[in-house]
Amino acid sequence: MSDGKIANSLFFENSEMDRSAVESQVSNALQGADDGELFLEYRQSEAFSFDDGRLKSASFDTTQGFGLRTVCGEATGFAHASELSERAVENAATTVRAVTGGRSGSIALAPPAVNKSLYSDENPLSDIPFDTKVKLLGEMDAYARSKDSRVVQVSASLAGSWQVVEIIRTGGERSGDIRPLVRLNVSVVVEKDGRRESGSFGTGGRTGYDMYLEESTWKHAVDEAIRQAVVNLDSIDAPAGEMPVIVGPGWPGIILHEAVGHGLEGDFNRKKTSVFSGLIGERVAAPGVTVVDDGTIPDRRGSLTVDDEGTASSCTTLIEDGILVGYMQDRQNARLMGVEPTGNGRRESFSHLPLPRMTNTYMLGGDKDPAEILGSVKKGLYAINFGGGQVDITSGKFVFSCTEAYMIEDGKLTAPVKGATLIGTGSEALKKVRAVGNDMALDSGIGTCGKAGQSVPVGVGQPTMLLDGLTVGGTAS
Repeated sequence: MSDGKIANSLFFENSEMDRSAVESQVSNALQGADDGELFLEYRQSEAFSFDDGRLKSASFDTTQGFGLRTVCGEATGFAHASELSERAVENAATTVRAVTGGRSGSIALAPPAVNKSLYSDENPLSDIPFDTKVKLLGEMDAYARSKDSRVVQVSASLAGSWQVVEIIRTGGERSGDIRPLVRLNVSVVVEKDGRRESGSFGTGGRTGYDMYLEESTWKHAVDEAIRQAVVNLDSIDAPAGEMPVIVGPGWPGIILHEAVGHGLEGDFNRKKTSVFSGLIGERVAAPGVTVVDDGTIPDRRGSLTVDDEGTASSCTTLIEDGILVGYMQDRQNARLMGVEPTGNGRRESFSHLPLPRMTNTYMLGGDKDPAEILGSVKKGLYAINFGGGQVDITSGKFVFSCTEAYMIEDGKLTAPVKGATLIGTGSEALKKVRAVGNDMALDSGIGTCGKAGQSVPVGVGQPTMLLDGLTVGGTAS
């Protein structure tokens, strides 16, 4: 069944709505507005949690609804409902029309149509039996315990969703997307001589469950979680002070996402609340640093065939060779800033307004061998995995905690350390980049980004990167 047939079946054939009548309601609601749309959503989601040898929880949920938005300049009218009916749409139209107030605007053109999809439209939740999913988590638990006798606790989880969206604009212009999403996680606790440490690993993407049921995939996840936990058993307290820091490839790109990415979103820059406001064409990073936001990578967690306003995803260059060249834009902020939207208008659900958000944000690889980068540091810190962090968008100041890090002494990795935090300012940190590796990697598919109370799936990535003189907060006395 084609994308259009699936959407028509879910939103019109099986509801109290006639398509032509709803399209007419939308056109009337947006009369005099600059922009706006009806966003229809249907979502199925499920989650399984396995803890210490037993199924702890299992859930399945179905949600549906619509959000109707009218945009006039900087003002927005928005109404949403979980009821799919012409009456509910008309009530919402009455609410959002108040924003136009008799204003005679010129409605923006709809985004160009897209004839491709970056992922399968098959529903992953319907393909694999319940028992198979529970068995997978049980096998992960048993394998972890047999792999290492020091494992004393295992938690594993599996989650999936299938989202269908359709965006309807004035004149019946419409676009849509069908989005699968799966994630597998495992965490372990190991114990040795009374000391306990933990490790975790996750993977996911816009695919079905099949690849995560493969033994090689889930065993790799368990092996990596155990490896991290065992490394931490031998960790020492981290030193504190300013020192060279090497940040590893892949998931450590979360620092780039938080400390720099949010500051490059259009709304913060239009309102001039970002440290990067007004700096297009200026140097904001060291030469060799190029950062992009790319929503077009097939099957990746942060990818989108079209965003939640119907704009095709794109690969947007944000920083090129250290020079700021662009921001991530939704339709409203792009129009107000006099630029084109970049396919970054995203929302958590039908009950939320779209905002400029990241998709897959990463730094391009350089020309340095990672071993050469390591060998160039006499004394410093090598950080390869991160947990929580805090960032102030206005100033760009960040604090990130390392879950796996090592001391560097005479160009070699020595003792693992615990309690290390990286402290700095995003724009200043990028100017301290002294070497960029040729090993760019994306994360394993676990990112979730929060903004204005909304959460959306994202991807991050980067190559090995040397920063000269970053502040490290440590626990060593």
